[in-house]
Amino acid sequence: QVQLVESGGGLVQAGGSLRLSCAASGRTFGRYVLGWFRQAPGKEREFVGSINWNSDSAYVDSVKGRFTISRDNAKNTIYLQMNSLKLEDTAVYYCAAADRLVDSTRYQYWGRGTQVTVSS
Repeated sequence: QVQLVESGGGLVQAGGSLRLSCAASGRTFGRYVLGWFRQAPGKEREFVGSINWNSDSAYVDSVKGRFTISRDNAKNTIYLQMNSLKLEDTAVYYCAAADRLVDSTRYQYWGRGTQVTVSS
């Protein structure tokens, strides 16, 4: 019901900022919980943050105060604003969607990811 495409990744200096975008197809974007995940080399995929249909957001402790998720329903797009980037933020970042009419606790749809590399 929805297709997701991430963009905005790249190389950034430690302490710098980067904004990722996730563009979604479909006519029912507003009913999805949208999540950001990341996977670093040699590590398991981890949850970064999420935003629901009411724009309530949640974050993993390691990014609180540095990352902000927002959504623009008119553009069918969510964003991950990343500030004060650290070396350990280096990972492939994925966006995912959970349909609240199916199961809002499970992410049924995934993008292909975008690489974020933080250098010293």
